[in-house]
Amino acid sequence: MRNSPYIHSSAVVDEGAVIGEGTRIWHFCHVMPTAVIGAGCNIGQNCFIDNRVSIGNGVKIQNNVSVYNGVVVEDDVFLGPSMVFTNVMNPRSFVERKSEFRATILRKGCTVGANATIVCGVEIGRYALVGAGSVIIRDVPNHALMVGNPARRIGWVSRTGEKLHFDADGIAWCGPEACRYRLQEGVVSVLES
Repeated sequence: MRNSPYIHSSAVVDEGAVIGEGTRIWHFCHVMPTAVIGAGCNIGQNCFIDNRVSIGNGVKIQNNVSVYNGVVVEDDVFLGPSMVFTNVMNPRSFVERKSEFRATILRKGCTVGANATIVCGVEIGRYALVGAGSVIIRDVPNHALMVGNPARRIGWVSRTGEKLHFDADGIAWCGPEACRYRLQEGVVSVLES
């Protein structure tokens, strides 16, 4: 038997939207007709998922998040409460700029903290962690730990979100996942165990 999506009675899911197995959509959400949401996702209350948004599997979107046209969210991403996306660089209420939407990509396993703002046109790397209240205005490398306004990198994190401490040879160990990482020329890679 398939695990059907759960859609709360107060949520509006427009005809044509694709919702994966086991996904839960909670109170007062709105999912537009061409949105695609993968399997096993959790969409908290009061969320908006716009047309032409792609959300992967296992994504958790906390309360009060609007995911606008042009945003791609890969598998296992976490979006904290009330974080914000944009999709136009220079909006004016009296100028139509829908043809100028910029793509924003959140790579597999990254986390965006509560009340953070992601300015359109950036890519957040795999397993990166954006701290609460941070403002992202540039691309974020894989495994980067970003904080501030504008956000700056203050370190590196593992796939499980543990801060990595590299030795003189550029090697770090993450105990909870029993995995080693290498930092070389500003790029973090996972070493085979």
